[in-house]
Amino acid sequence: MPEALALISEHSLRKFPANVRLASLVMLGGALSLAPFAKDLPEAIATGFLVVGVSFLSAAFLVVLRGQIAELSLRQAIKVMASFAEQDMFPCVIADSEGCVSHANSRASARFHAFPGVRLDSSLKSVFANPSAVLLRLQALAEIHGKAREDVVTVGSTVPVSVFDVGHGLYCWRFKMDERGQWDDADVPVLTHGRNGTLLRVNGAAESLLGFRPETIGQVFATELPPAGEIVRAESADGSIPVTLCELSRSGSVQDTLILPVNVSAGPAPEAPFDDLPVPLMCLSLDGQIKEVNRLAAKLVGDIRPGETNVAQIMQGLGYPIHEWLARSAADDAVPRSEFLRLSRKDKEVFVQVTLSKVVDKGEVCLIAMLNDATELKTLEAQFVQGQKMQAVGQLAGGVAHDFNNLLTAISGHCDLLLLRHDQNDPNYGDLVQINQNANRAAALVSQLLAFSRKQTLQPEVLDLRDTISDLIHLLNRLVGEKIRLILSHDPVLKPVRADKRQLEQVFMNLVVNARDAMPDGGMCELKLRLFV
Repeated sequence: MPEALALISEHSLRKFPANVRLASLVMLGGALSLAPFAKDLPEAIATGFLVVGVSFLSAAFLVVLRGQIAELSLRQAIKVMASFAEQDMFPCVIADSEGCVSHANSRASARFHAFPGVRLDSSLKSVFANPSAVLLRLQALAEIHGKAREDVVTVGSTVPVSVFDVGHGLYCWRFKMDERGQWDDADVPVLTHGRNGTLLRVNGAAESLLGFRPETIGQVFATELPPAGEIVRAESADGSIPVTLCELSRSGSVQDTLILPVNVSAGPAPEAPFDDLPVPLMCLSLDGQIKEVNRLAAKLVGDIRPGETNVAQIMQGLGYPIHEWLARSAADDAVPRSEFLRLSRKDKEVFVQVTLSKVVDKGEVCLIAMLNDATELKTLEAQFVQGQKMQAVGQLAGGVAHDFNNLLTAISGHCDLLLLRHDQNDPNYGDLVQINQNANRAAALVSQLLAFSRKQTLQPEVLDLRDTISDLIHLLNRLVGEKIRLILSHDPVLKPVRADKRQLEQVFMNLVVNARDAMPDGGMCELKLRLFV
């Protein structure tokens, strides 16, 4: 805190441009105050010079006093603001307009090494790809509006950044960042790096292995990132150590790389670290033979025998031979790409997302398959597709019902005209009545289709439930099928209800369909009508 206050004091003094004018005012006041002591100067003029000189010195004193009070107020305000920032659960930094840090809370110091005197854009290089542009853009908005906020996209997350102008050329920055990364809880060392070899995240295991927290790949390896599978030397606090690399995941220019130390003098690395890795992994030959599998992969895949089982025997669903997929992944210029496959398990249906990466093991080119359980994702996808199909069926039913209803309207209208031209004694009158009645029944079916597609508008009316269910009973019998017997029962006296007829029919159909689905082997379905007031 003393260093921060010293920097703030120095900054505040630089921001008072009246210092030169103050010095001129003091010199002029002193000269005028000494003027009365000159010889041969009239008394009135000497007195005037003395009054003016004292006035200038008094004004200079007031300016100095005002500056001291303003500086003291600024120090108190910054002290209070620093206390509040220390209690914030997210990193907070107070910096001047040039980006020099005046104060940083403990979370900012621990997260991106922000300390008094350090430039803020240099501290944020491990967080943002171009921190200078982000800070300049937000600071310009804060100068205009007093505050600004922006969601900055970073690796795997979005960081909300806010800034507000606290006066005297100082700005308070707040970064709403997650405390932990994707691999921070892993027991194996993982480095997350992006463009130009910048390390975006170093988990605790990697920092413990190296003995320090590097900022670039060049601080760990002599050259750029070595190829996966080879034994290389990594620089640590205790000297160089032999390690081997394995790519865990890749998203655009961001890559998660696993670093495993190896004992060169003792021969090949033991199998225990591979078996205990926190992600399901399999080592495959180029023809798909499973050479090695860790514990989590064996639990996900099921019955598997390394050296005897081929990946084509346990996975399917590509639409083309798996060996072609393996060959493309083994190509020199191949980019790792995920595929969704279905496991050939007899106990349950399991889908996995498989990502292949080429490695070199004992001089032999192999493939590392990283598995991820995607069963829930595929289930949700199937439900979404089924929902789209049902929506399409509903739209089709609604369209057909509207067109058919237009035809029925024409049929009913012409039938009514024919009935007006024939009396009851006419031999064709009975046929015309049958045509009219069947057209009305067809119109009722159209209304039920509209209710299914939910295309109708609500028209509440007073209904008798017995008449409503009687008009619907023939459709309900078709819905239940031949294996289920539908029984209708109701109170002897049912009072009328006010409702939309089509909506009420839809409710009855849903109840009967649910009962039918609950009895796949057949049975008896009883529909009871009761009114509770």
